[in-house]
Amino acid sequence: MPTSRVVYFLLLCFVKIVHTKQPHILFVLADDYGYNDIGYHGSEIKTPNLDRLSAEGVRLENYYVQPICTPTRSQLMSGRYQIHTGLQHELIWPTQPNALPRDSPILPDKMREAGYSTHAVGKWHLGFYKEEYLPNNRGFDTFYGYLTGSEDYYTKTNCQGQNFCGIDLRDNFKPVVPNKDQYSTEMYSKRVIDIVNNYNSSKPMFMYLAFQAVHAPLEVPSKYQKQYAHIKNHARQKYAGMVSAMDEAIGNITAAFQAKGMWDDTIMVFSTDNGGQILKGGNNWPLRGWKGSLWEGGMHGVGFVHGKTLQKKRGVSTELIHVTDWYPTLVGLAGGSLNGTKPLDGFDQWKTISEGAKSPRKMLLHNIDPLTKPIGDKLEGSPFDNRYRAALRWGDWKVITGNPGNGSWVPEPNAWNINRNNFTFDMNVCSFDPKKNIWLFNIAKDPVERADLSTRYPYIVMKLLTKLQELNETAVPCVYPPFDPNSNPQYHGGWWGPWVK
Repeated sequence: MPTSRVVYFLLLCFVKIVHTKQPHILFVLADDYGYNDIGYHGSEIKTPNLDRLSAEGVRLENYYVQPICTPTRSQLMSGRYQIHTGLQHELIWPTQPNALPRDSPILPDKMREAGYSTHAVGKWHLGFYKEEYLPNNRGFDTFYGYLTGSEDYYTKTNCQGQNFCGIDLRDNFKPVVPNKDQYSTEMYSKRVIDIVNNYNSSKPMFMYLAFQAVHAPLEVPSKYQKQYAHIKNHARQKYAGMVSAMDEAIGNITAAFQAKGMWDDTIMVFSTDNGGQILKGGNNWPLRGWKGSLWEGGMHGVGFVHGKTLQKKRGVSTELIHVTDWYPTLVGLAGGSLNGTKPLDGFDQWKTISEGAKSPRKMLLHNIDPLTKPIGDKLEGSPFDNRYRAALRWGDWKVITGNPGNGSWVPEPNAWNINRNNFTFDMNVCSFDPKKNIWLFNIAKDPVERADLSTRYPYIVMKLLTKLQELNETAVPCVYPPFDPNSNPQYHGGWWGPWVK
């Protein structure tokens, strides 16, 4: 072979090796982080690190998560809708013998299969009543964090009523006595930094950092809160400090990746798990509703992607993307295989994010919850029982049925001449008509859901109800077991943990 052709062949091989190098993947999930709580959405809360990272990458502005904790986490980890895992209703409570099923490999399983070292830090909230459901038995090489849905930021205690209180902190399988002077946001970021500092970077890393921040209770070191003394609403002031603490922690983590020489080979994804809880300082203005609702404020999430391998950096994507899409997208980036999984509801969105291609997603099921209390009457001729809580996005159209949760538009609390700690919302407000159970919106034209078009376009309503029914026919039974008194931490040395053999 002529010398020039040999050189050309070797160059092609080198380019291919570089191109196919498995990236480190850092997935950061914030808890209860509102749409209006990040700097680049106009918030008064300072988020310089998140603003910078998102500006260097791709901001996702048509990105959806689920209204509450477990549903988002379950769909991130499984790539499947709630209706296909039996987790359609509410969340997994600490006292419930329930968990994300083991009937299909989850994201860390697939990352490990692709040769990755897998690490989970922070919140789990996917069930722990049996040891087989703990993170270390679900594909993670290491786990440092808590199993339940919320706890004190210092004592790491979680109380379910007055009689079910326990500590919730584990290092892999082992319960850990917490340092009550250590704030969890700083504690979890330090653990990530320690892993990075001691890592053999020749092996690809999958780091899943699920912050406790900025979920209630509202707790934060005074050094973060005092910069917001001008905010008169006390809950908002504390919450703003919590956001700043999280932003600083993310800056410290990315600096550690850079110091280790790993950052240029890292893809970072940032996401919230649901909309902000406005009763605990969060805000989703100008979107309608908040955490727990099927309005945009409950599900239209903050998200972005950062990485040197993005082909079109410093941009904004308005393509439809859902939390289920991370599963095939990240497995694809890792060079892994989707063989052996149950049918996925997610799509590989890397070309959409990196190159600006059209999203392969045309439809998005927000949820169908068969255990909610039915509202009003069934629409005549409807194939779907619209009395039950459900929502579907099809193209620009969105239909909501049943009780979607509070539909208020809530401005930033500092704009009010009141302290919202003394202000009560009716959490069940849906509309002025208590029997109304169908809404239709064109989200592209009306992202804040002001104009209900259900009576104007009845044929669109019927089309979307038909699609809901088609999806409903693929649903597995909803699993929502009663609370088990044997889960009480007092029977397990004062710790939350597995209680069923």
